[in-house]
Amino acid sequence: MPQGWEWIIILLIVVLVFGVGRLGKLGEELGSGIRAFREGLSGGDDKKEEDTKDE
Repeated sequence: MPQGWEWIIILLIVVLVFGVGRLGKLGEELGSGIRAFREGLSGGDDKKEEDTKDE
């Protein structure tokens, strides 16, 4: 398992390969994917409850 300086070197290599702009987009897509996965697990019940409370 990488430690300390090894993580910094890995991060620098990833930034050099993908670029900063592309990494931001990748993080955004990963976040939306995780959000969709959580909503799928819960069955989307939370969103339905919020919609009924607003009415």
